[in-house]
Amino acid sequence: MTVVPGAVVSGRSDARRNREIVLRTAMRVFAEEGLEVSLGRIAQRAGVGAGTVYRHFPSKEILVEAVLAEQVQGFVVAAGEWAARAAPGDALFGFLLEVIEKSAGRRHVCDALTADQSWPRALLAAAAQRFREALEHLLHDAKRAGAIRADVRVEDLAALAVGGSALRAAHRDRARGTELVRVLLDGLRTPAVTEPSTFRDTRALQRHETGAGHCVECGARLRARTTGRPARYCGPTCRQRARRRRIGEDGGAGSGPAG
Repeated sequence: MTVVPGAVVSGRSDARRNREIVLRTAMRVFAEEGLEVSLGRIAQRAGVGAGTVYRHFPSKEILVEAVLAEQVQGFVVAAGEWAARAAPGDALFGFLLEVIEKSAGRRHVCDALTADQSWPRALLAAAAQRFREALEHLLHDAKRAGAIRADVRVEDLAALAVGGSALRAAHRDRARGTELVRVLLDGLRTPAVTEPSTFRDTRALQRHETGAGHCVECGARLRARTTGRPARYCGPTCRQRARRRRIGEDGGAGSGPAG
């Protein structure tokens, strides 16, 4: 029997195309009808024979694993796209929000993201490992940029993605659910650093004069003197301000009506 090379290549191409059709159809059917649907139902929706489905996916468990691995791999690709087009912090939080949005209501996808032991097969395990590596890369860049708390770990983010998906799916108002997820993610951001301010009770300082070593006008700490009388003011400005205030107070006291 003579084997025609073109026919072999064409056969392999058809097989790959049929596998892709079944896989994409299964993703839609599982999302719409749940994982309980039969392979026959998937074959019907795909427009192929049941034998074609069984040839590529001998059992529903194998097909489910392939669907989940494909979805997780889609997140891996998305992580790379976020890293390429956004600043480190925006890339991480944007990616997490995308994962949460696309995983909402899909328990088995969430299980895959956290490497649930109920799916120990090699195909899904490899996809989950690539997802973890992509998430670690985004987290590392965000930490270097100071955009996320230093104590956050990749396991925290994976768990947060699962929890956020559950929150998003449980809320009847989709917009409100998304807003709550954003609040949840914002809790991971590095707090804004502000210069600490010291409260100064100038009235108390005036009462205690220079005993505390502070300017009686503005409360600033005074430089210690080794000779002479202890300073009461930090400089000429505060000295003049205090003098003007005393003049104003004295003038006010003497401006009342004559008795």
